[in-house]
Amino acid sequence: MGDDWMSNDGVNNGRRRFLVAATSVVGAAGVVGVAVPFVGSWFPSARAKAAGAPVKVNVSKIEPGQQIVAEWRGQPVFISRRTPEALALLEEMDSILADPDSKSADQPDYITGRNRSIRPELLVVLGICTHLGCSPLFKPQVGAVDMGADWKGGYFCPCHGSHYDMSGRVFRNNPAPLNLPVPPHSYESDDVIVIGVDQEETA
Repeated sequence: MGDDWMSNDGVNNGRRRFLVAATSVVGAAGVVGVAVPFVGSWFPSARAKAAGAPVKVNVSKIEPGQQIVAEWRGQPVFISRRTPEALALLEEMDSILADPDSKSADQPDYITGRNRSIRPELLVVLGICTHLGCSPLFKPQVGAVDMGADWKGGYFCPCHGSHYDMSGRVFRNNPAPLNLPVPPHSYESDDVIVIGVDQEETA
């Protein structure tokens, strides 16, 4: 019986060591499982960015009459600095536009009026034609040779010929049904726009 007892005790001790080690491994895995999402939240993934993480854009180097293109949610965002002359011409466009007051447009509530912008000189719109999703060309020159003498500046979609003015408002009787969308955005400073964060949220 003494030998049996020693044998059983050896088996029990071995089993006990195995169970303690296994429990420790499972416990450590549980801690890692909890920690990984927590640590991962410090560094948004590319998928999270594509899903709509805010994007900061420095607009200080955009000259009057010029445009830069940023990316948000995998979509191009047109940011243009309009000249005083371009802003003055917007009123002349109303009679040839499908929706001059942007009543049907996809834009935040704080975007109103002809300028369709927080600051008159800076326009921020999604660079996607509302017809079939092509990317319009920026044509700011008044009377551009390839656009005709009556052209006041704006955007032209090369896919199916839709025209937009310098506020991204679509011309009447064009294939595109709506004005270019305005994404949520705000100003972090005089020179930095945050695309994806509403102006109201920063107020």
